[in-house]
Amino acid sequence: MDALIEELSTKLSYWQPTVAEQVRHCILEIIEMADQDVLDILRTRTVEQEVLDLLDEP
Repeated sequence: MDALIEELSTKLSYWQPTVAEQVRHCILEIIEMADQDVLDILRTRTVEQEVLDLLDEP
């Protein structure tokens, strides 16, 4: 976890301010969802794309 925090800290100071703010917002949303135990019911982007691909098949 310490390595992740260090990497994130480095990246946040490197990225454009708007990007860094978006990342902070996303991380806060993830923390809030984890606190509410709802992360396991969210669809991943991969699964969502697979469903869309299936719908597009002839």
